[in-house]
Amino acid sequence: QVTLVESGGGLVQPGGSLRLSCAGSGFTPDFHNIGWFRQAPGKQREGISCTSVRDNSTWYADSVKGRFSISREYAKNTVDLQMNRVKSEDPGVYYCAVDRESTSRCGPEVDAYDWWGQGAQVTVSS
Repeated sequence: QVTLVESGGGLVQPGGSLRLSCAGSGFTPDFHNIGWFRQAPGKQREGISCTSVRDNSTWYADSVKGRFSISREYAKNTVDLQMNRVKSEDPGVYYCAVDRESTSRCGPEVDAYDWWGQGAQVTVSS
């Protein structure tokens, strides 16, 4: 059984930093792309960042490029999202997800991912 558990969410001030972690189990990390997504109230879920297993490449949405950083530890089956210079438009529920097929480089398409965590709430407020 595949399980993804996000942690590290909470309250952060604008300009501050937060580190989210996604711990996976029930699958072999070497074979799967993993992505981070967020969903703000009243908005659709959107891709934020992802890491590709085939070449360890990474992708970032323009809205977070240069501020967020994704990192992966295969041995621990974890994928972290370091959020720096957090902005007022960053709050929402952050999800990690796994692409079961992973036949190409990762991307932001929600439908490409099959297994999802329960989400971690990120609130931005001064």
